Amino acid sequence: MERKYFGTDGIRGRVGEGAITPDFMLRLGYAAGKVLGRISKAKHHRRPRILIGKDTRVSGYMFEAALQAGLINAGVDVALLGPMPTPAIAYLTRTFHAGAGIVISASHNPYHDNGIKFFSAEGSKLPDEVELEIEAALELPMETSDDLGRAYRVDDAAARYIEFCKASTPWGFSLEGLKIVLDCANGATYHVAPMVFREQGAEVSVIGAGPDGLNINLDCGSTKPQQLQRAVVKRGADLGIAFDGDGDRVLFVDANGELVDGDQLLYIIAMHQHKFLGGCSGVVGTLMSNYGFELALRESKIPFERAKVGDRHVLEKMSVNQWKLGGESSGHIICADASTTGDGIIAALQVLRGLCEFDEPLHQLKSRMTMFPQHMINVQLAHRDGVLDHTDVKAIVVDAERQLADSGRVLLRPSGTEPLIRVMVEGRDSALVEQLAKDISSVVERIGNN
Repeated sequence: MERKYFGTDGIRGRVGEGAITPDFMLRLGYAAGKVLGRISKAKHHRRPRILIGKDTRVSGYMFEAALQAGLINAGVDVALLGPMPTPAIAYLTRTFHAGAGIVISASHNPYHDNGIKFFSAEGSKLPDEVELEIEAALELPMETSDDLGRAYRVDDAAARYIEFCKASTPWGFSLEGLKIVLDCANGATYHVAPMVFREQGAEVSVIGAGPDGLNINLDCGSTKPQQLQRAVVKRGADLGIAFDGDGDRVLFVDANGELVDGDQLLYIIAMHQHKFLGGCSGVVGTLMSNYGFELALRESKIPFERAKVGDRHVLEKMSVNQWKLGGESSGHIICADASTTGDGIIAALQVLRGLCEFDEPLHQLKSRMTMFPQHMINVQLAHRDGVLDHTDVKAIVVDAERQLADSGRVLLRPSGTEPLIRVMVEGRDSALVEQLAKDISSVVERIGNN
């Protein structure tokens, strides 16, 4: 059955368009309540309960009310968490033994977008068959339950999650003496992240912690870290930490104001496990993970595999390999020994634990790994059919790989939503990388526009 609403990471779009409307959210709440409520009731033999959390977008109030009404109409109790990071909803769903968790967020997108993401009772993404069942239930008429659900607010949700994050580090772990600037992206971490790092002993200053419903991710956070880079240098901080709007991504800034991306953070966590925690079983990256990251892990004999872009694919490969660490260059990092999903705060704590136990500043520790220059070109095409299999395209890719030898790679990746192919080349020589990307792009453009 083909999906109509669910994408690879829930349902997302611009508010007021397509599925991102109050009436659709009412029907979605009802459909999810019927499907997830039935599954939960069969397991727990009691009235089903579903948690709802959200980020700080102004439209969250509207969609929270609509989902709540639909769920109650389906006979499901609703626990309202208020603004909370996405990984917090995953955790609280587990600890409350709820039937499911719902997150109202569009992650790193601007305020005018919003979306819905579901977590299963285990705090993981819903299986495909359950999402398809919810889509099918959306076509059914709404009937008011004879046993309506009830709603209540969870007043200690933030405190519960703060303690959970702190518990991901060993007893006695302290950040005392460390000066940190946090950028909360005016999003869901604004009221929890500062408390976590202060209670761990760090001297914390904060930017991007004044959400007004419209400023989430606006010139701040992990997608726009320039403000944090300036603040770290100006305030003489040891480092900066930037989250995205829903708190499932994290990037760092070192004392010199230089950005430290997800690959570099994963490397620090992996090397810390390798040296201090009895070894790192392996790391899952993506097709876009830096080649320098792969080589650095190889030098330490740490297994590495690439998954398709997207945390769902990373998690799947981690599960197959039974590895506990994976993530993306964007800063979506999954520490499966601590959380079931990407968690910016927990990932940041693992990086800081590495810095403390290596007893090295961030700029020095990250320099152990050499990042290769990457050059990407988005090639707009009239059509994509057969382009990647064309002999001319294959020939120029082979020639580029010959020139890069064992010190680089070429990746051609069709967009999932647009008529374009992304050409990415990386290697040690930045001038060569840029030229090869241009050469390949010109051939792709010629074939795709004929």
